[in-house]
Amino acid sequence: MTQTTKTDFQWRRKHLIGLRELSRKEIEFILDTARGFEEFSTRSIKKAPALRGKVVVNMFFEDSTRTRNSFTLAASRLSADVIEFTKTSSSVNKGETLIDTARNLEAMGVDIVVIRHGAGGAAHLLSRSIKACVINAGDGFHEHPTQALLDAYTIRQIKGTLEGLKIGIVGDIAHSRVARSNIHALTKLGAEVILVGPPTLMPAQVQNLPVQVSYSLDAVIDKLDVINMLRIQFERLGGNLFPTVREYSHFYGLTVERLKKAKPDILVMHPGPLNRGLEIESEVADGPNSVILRQVSNGLAIRMAVLFLVNQAAVLEAKDSHP
Repeated sequence: MTQTTKTDFQWRRKHLIGLRELSRKEIEFILDTARGFEEFSTRSIKKAPALRGKVVVNMFFEDSTRTRNSFTLAASRLSADVIEFTKTSSSVNKGETLIDTARNLEAMGVDIVVIRHGAGGAAHLLSRSIKACVINAGDGFHEHPTQALLDAYTIRQIKGTLEGLKIGIVGDIAHSRVARSNIHALTKLGAEVILVGPPTLMPAQVQNLPVQVSYSLDAVIDKLDVINMLRIQFERLGGNLFPTVREYSHFYGLTVERLKKAKPDILVMHPGPLNRGLEIESEVADGPNSVILRQVSNGLAIRMAVLFLVNQAAVLEAKDSHP
């Protein structure tokens, strides 16, 4: 694989825990690296030898379709061996701790751990407890870095740049790790982020974030270049944070009528899974402005890039410690 970056910057992070600690240059480096993997889906032989002989384990303690399968396919296309870990069939159900489970897997020769966990900070804890590379696939309300990276990649792919774009993130901001990672990525790449939703679904101390806030979608939709509709996470809601589903949809749902107020070339995004008819109408989700399926496709290139880069950093670290 030929790297397509324009600088001599060298990636040195063997873990990807979140985007808050990454610089703009590091985020752009991941996006540029992903461009080199984009063509793999169109090849007759969809394999690269970059992770040959390496073992990747997917440790998913929460349900996932897109992220898990995307990481599995990404690792496979890089020629890695993949272990699929499931909580229900593991010793975690017998009381084994997360760290003990990971250390046992590492003892079997695992090189990269991809983890999704309901507790914020789980990926960070793991990165301090094992020698293997750790990639955060979503932890509690904290971050979901690869989702935000594929969102940024998709926007840049279509718009050319994020610099100066107005991007609306709409919905359940308070419970969304996707929103948090997107805020870090998009603002560092020069976009202006506007959070939209009812006050009850805004995070505490939102005024300390580098964003604007609007409690009315109709008030800002005509200004937006991109709109990212978040899923209402009913499984995480601690109470009735809005009166009814119908009322939420009326004020914050992206309908065909509401989309008529937007710019003709607005990009409509959604991290999935969709609650059709609640946060977005089917006609919009499947319409010409929607790039939802392109997000899914781009997720593969992003996750191939991340797997490639953390392994590269681990190899460099090993060389530095044993010159």
